[in-house]
Parts: sequence; C-alpha cells; structure tokens
Amino acid sequence: MSFIYVLAGIFIFGFLVAIHELGHFLAARLCGVRVDEFSIGMGPLLWHRETGETRYSIRLLPIGGFCALGEDEEDTGDERSFAHQGFWKKLVIMAAGSFMNLLAGVAVIACVYATANGFYVDQVAGFSEGFPLEGENGLMEGDIFYKIDGWRTYLRGDAALFLRFNDGKGVDIEVIRDGEKVVLKDLPLYRGSYDGEEGRFGLSVGAAQIPATFGTTVRFIGYQTLDFVQQVWFSLAQLVKGNVALSEVSGPVGIVSTMTEVGSASKGAWEAFQNIAFFGALIAINLAVMNLLPIPALDGGRIFFLIIDALSLLLFRRKVPEKYQAAVNTACFVLLMGVMLLVTLKDVGQLFLREG
Repeated sequence: MSFIYVLAGIFIFGFLVAIHELGHFLAARLCGVRVDEFSIGMGPLLWHRETGETRYSIRLLPIGGFCALGEDEEDTGDERSFAHQGFWKKLVIMAAGSFMNLLAGVAVIACVYATANGFYVDQVAGFSEGFPLEGENGLMEGDIFYKIDGWRTYLRGDAALFLRFNDGKGVDIEVIRDGEKVVLKDLPLYRGSYDGEEGRFGLSVGAAQIPATFGTTVRFIGYQTLDFVQQVWFSLAQLVKGNVALSEVSGPVGIVSTMTEVGSASKGAWEAFQNIAFFGALIAINLAVMNLLPIPALDGGRIFFLIIDALSLLLFRRKVPEKYQAAVNTACFVLLMGVMLLVTLKDVGQLFLREG
C-alpha cells in the first residue's frame, strides 16, 4: 500500500510541474508569443505532433514538463519572439506558472471542503491554576484568536504554531470577544511551571466550530489558501531568524515520504485520498509562492530582472547586459541544485534510518 502512496506523490509532483508549464504556455498563447515546444514529461521523446509552429510532445520521465518559448537569439526581428515583448506581456507570462499552481491548490481545497460539515478556529479553552493574565485586560475563556505577533490565525492549529516560536519578550495578541476585536499589546505571556510541568504558557487552546454554509465554505476556502501562503512566509522568517535549522527543510524525497505517512495513517481509502489531495494542495501553493521569490533562476528572479531592466531603461536609457543576467542565473541555478542535492541526500538518509 505504501508503494501506491509513493506513486501518488511522484504523480502529484509531476502534475504540479506540468500545470506550471501549462500556465506559461497558455499565457504565451494569449499574448501572441511563439511557443516552439510544449512537453509533458522530461527526457527521451516518446511521441510528438507538430501543430503550426508548436511541437507538442510526451517524454519518458513523468517528472513535469517544459514550455520552450520562441526566442530570437540572432535578433532577426521576429516580433512574436519572447524577447521582443513589452514589460506587461513578459510579466504575465512569467507569473502565469505560479498562478496555475495557486489555482490548482485552491481547486483541490474547494473539492475537499465541499463535503465539510463545519470549520474550526482556535479559541481559549481554559487556564491553569495561577495563570496571571486571566481577565478583561488579558485573556478570557471563549476568546477567539485572531492574530499572534502579527500572524493571522485563520484555522485550528495556527495559535499553537505561532506561540511555539514566541521569543520570550511578550506577545501581541488580538482576539475576538463577544463579536468585537480586542488588542492585547506586549502581553507578558511567558513559559513557566504550570500543573507540575515546565515550559507551559498556562492556557489551553481549544477549537470553536463554525457550521458549514455556502458562505462560510467559500470564506474558509480562502482562509485555507491564505493560511498555506502564510505558512511559507512564516517558515522562511523562522529560517532567517535561526529558529528552524536548514536540516529541517525537506526536499521531494522527504515530502513524498511524509505523504506516504499521511496516507498510511488514514482510515480507509477515501480518507487517504482526501488527506493526500489536501497535502498536494499545500505543495501546490508552496510552489506558487516559492517560485515567485526574487531568486535568480526562478520565475521570481526573472521578474526581478525584468523590473530592474525597466528601471534601468527609465533612468539610464539602457538595459542590464544579458551576459550579466545569464551569469547570475547560472550561478544561482548551480547553487540551488547543490542545496537540493544536499537536502535530498539528507532525506534519503533519514528514510533509510526509519526503514532500518
């Protein structure tokens, strides 16, 4: 059974890469840009068909695909090449891949939530004896968490996550109390000894259920999407602060392994399907956000250089030379591949340790 989950993970990765490239392809077509080839899969060619100026192909390895936009390397004046397009067309084409990943994630969330009976948010469920911050000027039982240190608590589990990384200098908390927002600035919510245990905050976080109606379902589809986006930024912030080690970052092998665990822990095939699909939505939205980061070799890096070129033309009447952009992109690509290799080796090592 676990082999099926591994195949499901590989398929999801391949599908998300393919749909990312489909976004570039559709945007290029809508913008009138020539596409030389659109391929499903990578590696040796299995099948192809020429339709007009575009070759559609299927390749051996089911690990994504690519969209080869028409270039004009010899500067022949081809007005339909990507290089001859204006700022906005280039921006749309570059961002379309991430948009398709985001759209795929939202679609999966909508399918999973369509059968939900209700949705859950974090609320204060109670306090330990001796908790000093209970009351109108602090926290009260039944308060719905809204923000913690500026991070929005959209869904159940968010409050525990954000409190876990509290820096010990007090917490800014916003709660919903009796339908009104209450802001508690620099609340001295420190870890201490409660109920005979060290390192506790002294409060318990429970779940408040919100019944599923058409309106709340649409709202929580949006909340779940925003929550996935926020998780990416929160994780990056903790990585920069040093609260999360690089060794805790997972690559494709680690993600497929986690997906297998999620499927194996599910009760029945339908629940396993829902859980894996939901995890796939998380990956899709993560890819959408990460790919738009201004890192050379990613779409976000290309967009960054596009903006730099536009500013350079405006201020200095000249673009950044292509050779410098190419050098930076190549160096960053090699660096990213090196990091991915290290992460993959780490994931494989951990996998063998667990299996052993």
